[in-house]
Amino acid sequence: MDHLTVDINRVIKNAIQVMEDSKYQIYEICESARSELEALEQELELVLEETVKTIEKVDRLEQDYRRARIRLTEVSRDFVRYKEEDIKSAYEKATQIQLDLMVYREKESYLKARRDDLQKRVRNVENSIERAEMIASQINVVLEYLAGDLNQVTRILESAKTRQLLGLKIILAQEEERKRIAREIHDGPAQSLANIVLRTEIAERMLIKQEFEMVHVELEDLKGQVRSGLEEIRKIIFNLRPMALDDLGLVPTLRKFVQDFEDKSKIHTVFELSGKEIRMPSAMEAAIYRLVQEAFTNALKHANASRVLLDVSYEPHLITIIIHDNGIGFKSDLIELGASRNSHFGLIGMRERVELIEGRMDIDSNPGQGTKIIIHIPITAENRKE
Repeated sequence: MDHLTVDINRVIKNAIQVMEDSKYQIYEICESARSELEALEQELELVLEETVKTIEKVDRLEQDYRRARIRLTEVSRDFVRYKEEDIKSAYEKATQIQLDLMVYREKESYLKARRDDLQKRVRNVENSIERAEMIASQINVVLEYLAGDLNQVTRILESAKTRQLLGLKIILAQEEERKRIAREIHDGPAQSLANIVLRTEIAERMLIKQEFEMVHVELEDLKGQVRSGLEEIRKIIFNLRPMALDDLGLVPTLRKFVQDFEDKSKIHTVFELSGKEIRMPSAMEAAIYRLVQEAFTNALKHANASRVLLDVSYEPHLITIIIHDNGIGFKSDLIELGASRNSHFGLIGMRERVELIEGRMDIDSNPGQGTKIIIHIPITAENRKE
C-alpha cells in the first residue's frame, strides 16, 4: 500500500505541476486577449465617431450639392440678370461640391466596412476570452480535488461507490460553470447591445434629416445583426445547458435533440425507447446527454452516415444506450490500442467519461459496416432521483 501511495503521490504531483503551468499560460493568453480587446474597442469607438461625423458631412454636402444645382440652373437660364462669370462660378462650385461628395461617400463606405470588421474581431476575441476562462475554471476544479489530502484520494480511488461520486462532482462542477456562463451571456451581452444602441442613434439622426433610403439600409443591416446575435446567444445557451433536462427529463430532451439533429444535418435519425424512464440527478442526466451529443457529432463529422439510431433502454438497475450509424466505419481495435487519430479522440474522451460514472462502453465497428456504440450505466440508489 505504501508503494501505491508513493506512486499515486508522484503522479498527482506531476499532474498538478502540468496543470499549474497550463493555468498560468491560459492566464497569459487571457491577459493578452484582453489587451487586444481593449485596443480593438478603442479603435472601434474612434471609427464609430468618425463614421457619424462622415455621415453628417455627407448629409450636408448632399444638401449643398442640391442647392448648387438649383443655383446653376437659375443662372444658366437667366442671361439678363447673370453674366458668363456667374455661370462659370456656379458651375465650378457645383463641380467642387460634387467631388467632395464623392470623396466623403467613399470615406463613409470605407469606415462602415472598417466598423464591421472591427466588430467581428471584437466578437472573436471576446469568444476566445470566454473559452480560455472556462478552461481555466475547469482546471481549477480538478486542481482542488488533486491538491486534497493524499490518504483521502487513495481511499476514494479504492472505493467504487465514492469513485462514481467523485466523477459526478466533477461533472456537476462543469455543469454549474456552464449554467453561470449561460446566465451571464443571457443577461448582459453589453458590448453587442452598446453597438446596437449606437447604430440606432445613427439611424435616428438620418430619420430626423429625412434620409429615408439610408435609414432603410441602416435598419435592414441592424435588424440582421440583431437576429444573428440573438440566434447565436440562443445556441450558446442551449449548448451550455439544455433547459429541458431540468424541466422535462432526459428522454424528452434526447428526443428533441435527435429531431433537431435531423433537421440541421439532413441525416435520417430514429429514436427508440424501451422501459420506463428513471429520473436521475441532474449531473448524471447531463453526463448521459453529453455522451449522446458527442456520439452524434462524431457520426456527423467523421462517419459520412445517412442514418443514425439512438436506442435507450431502462432496466431497474441499468440504463443501456446504443448509438448505431451506417457510416464508413473503422477498425474498432484501434480504439482499444489507443490510436491517436484525430477522428478517435472523441470516442476516447467518451470512454473516459463513461468510466467516471462507473459505466462501460463498447464499440463495434468495421470499415464499410458502420459504427455501434453501446453504453451501460448502472442505476444505483445513490444516483436515483427521489
